[in-house]
Amino acid sequence: MMRKTAIAISLMMAATPACGQGASDPLAPLPTSNVTTVRATPTGNMSWEAYKGHLAARAQAEGISQRSIQAVLPSLQINQTSIRLDRSQPGGAPGSTTIPPYAPYYRRHVTRDIINRGKAEARQHWDTLWRIQQQTGVDKDILLAIYGKETSYGRITGNFDLFEALGTLAWEGRRRDLFEGEFMAALKLLDKGYTRAHLKGSYAGAAGKTQFMPTNILTLAADGDGDGFADIWNSEPDAFASIANYLVQKGWEPGIDWGIAVNVPAGFDRSSVVRTEPPTRCPAVFNRHSRWMTMAEWRARGITPVTTSFSDGVMLKLFEPDGPGNRAYLLTHNYDQILDYNCSNFYALTIGLVADAIER
Repeated sequence: MMRKTAIAISLMMAATPACGQGASDPLAPLPTSNVTTVRATPTGNMSWEAYKGHLAARAQAEGISQRSIQAVLPSLQINQTSIRLDRSQPGGAPGSTTIPPYAPYYRRHVTRDIINRGKAEARQHWDTLWRIQQQTGVDKDILLAIYGKETSYGRITGNFDLFEALGTLAWEGRRRDLFEGEFMAALKLLDKGYTRAHLKGSYAGAAGKTQFMPTNILTLAADGDGDGFADIWNSEPDAFASIANYLVQKGWEPGIDWGIAVNVPAGFDRSSVVRTEPPTRCPAVFNRHSRWMTMAEWRARGITPVTTSFSDGVMLKLFEPDGPGNRAYLLTHNYDQILDYNCSNFYALTIGLVADAIER
């Protein structure tokens, strides 16, 4: 594991641009005067070498140093494993509206092991977590639950070279705009002082203990241990601070839990609480939630908390992950901020429940 203090020195020792590249070389530096705007992202099939030439031109147009461009692009290789794993992600049958039950997922992901390890992390980093909670308003147990869910408390962060993974998936073309932008952000991380050894992650470019994409590392990675460098790969305090910063930037409301378990009376008229406005993102996720009402209004309709409750004026929405007759939840706006991390009801609900269990 590299010492943070060596990062800037390591970058200064990075390879310099190769000599003897002719004008026909797609990676040869372009005259600065001829590059004033970012080239439009190409569509359709391209050869790997031609696409690397496009990446080099765009990188220079965005002000990325020749040192970083030449350290990465000339030797960049296609990673077929990234393509295979990306194409194998489950998407369900075309047109299917079947929603799998949450209960089996809960049994696999809200386990005694994950909770106990979260409690151990809380004891080990109590002062740091408490300080970050006081500074940001984000519940320390939410930070731990996300950390545990994303990387099994730092055990699994990925060992794919980010440039290979992102460049390959951009070239492959299905989501070229997304991955090409992330590739540019990864190059900018080199310019900021990260080394190629740092820039490892998942097959699709999520990196470090936080599993941030490079654009989020650039804008949201935070220094949690006070050494002046945000190292989400090697520092747990930096990871905690970065997750908190992410949630704050998305609109986290201090002092409000993510939600509570509730009992729904038999015969409850669900048609009377259907959301009336279409969601602006993730419709399959948000259309499963009711419209917003206050805690007092939910009580008036017979919805009762299982244990803890909210004050009467807090805005909440109803979610029944396994349908009527099973456990239901009233959710706050902070639940929606967890969905910004991963837009899945199973993910966000699991984060909330693990956080509650760590806290107990």
